[in-house]
Amino acid sequence: MAEHQSGARRDPMITGMFRDRESCERAYSSITGRGYTKDDVTLLMSDEARRRHFGEDRDTELGTKAAEGAGVGAVVGGGLGAVLAGLAAAGIIALPGIGLIAMGPIVAALTGGAVGAASGGLLGALIGAGIPEEQAKRYEGGIREGNIVMGVTPRNEEDAAYFEREWRNYRGEDIYRPTRRAA
Repeated sequence: MAEHQSGARRDPMITGMFRDRESCERAYSSITGRGYTKDDVTLLMSDEARRRHFGEDRDTELGTKAAEGAGVGAVVGGGLGAVLAGLAAAGIIALPGIGLIAMGPIVAALTGGAVGAASGGLLGALIGAGIPEEQAKRYEGGIREGNIVMGVTPRNEEDAAYFEREWRNYRGEDIYRPTRRAA
């Protein structure tokens, strides 16, 4: 039974880090161009990076998603526990202390460890989302430097290979593509 549970965990997410808006937008377009929606995409960035890369720009779907995160940031700070459930339902969460904005499917993992993440446990939250520790350390450092981490759970190996290839073409860094185990 334990083997079944470990195999039934979440499907692996391909992730990559982007230093600028243009490369991130192009990578995002590679996802939506294959029929995925904004709800399938995980974004992690600092609030400072969101302001620098997107401001209040809503000219693109990704810009709109990032701007939505800005509105959430103002809400967090008071009763964190009460606010987290509402933010998780919206698919966006902002964690005070580290200035992290997270959007998409990873929010559930971050919500579970939000108190730890708010006090500096971003690394643990990333690992909890299925990202290996060494990769998570690079992402944590990159987020703190103002980079954007994007992820999506591919529906099949063809999509995973496509995203990896396209993201590399769009200057994606530290791309993590987990291998799926045969059933």
